[in-house]
Amino acid sequence: MNKKPKKNPKGAPDFATQVGAKAGRKLKARRNATPGVWSGLGMMGMIGWSVVVPTLLGAALGLWLDKHYPGPHSWTLALLVAGLTLGCWTAWYWVAKESQAIRDEQEDDDE
Repeated sequence: MNKKPKKNPKGAPDFATQVGAKAGRKLKARRNATPGVWSGLGMMGMIGWSVVVPTLLGAALGLWLDKHYPGPHSWTLALLVAGLTLGCWTAWYWVAKESQAIRDEQEDDDE
């Protein structure tokens, strides 16, 4: 299993071999690193913003529509709920994608 690195004419390991070995060490270190507090806070912030931004945009558009095109129904409430729904779906999709990536990485490590 231990392959000897290719040598160039001067006897030093091939540049591509050195780069590959260094990249492999970095990937292994990243896989084995435990996520810290800042990583968790960053993820919570990302999920929060993915819900808040569409909700606020929906509310703002609803307020503008209510001001310019008043009617029997509230555009603000309808678009606020639509923005909240879109934001929650986006957050769910992102978390599911990240979770699948983590599971795939763990399966690769097990093999």
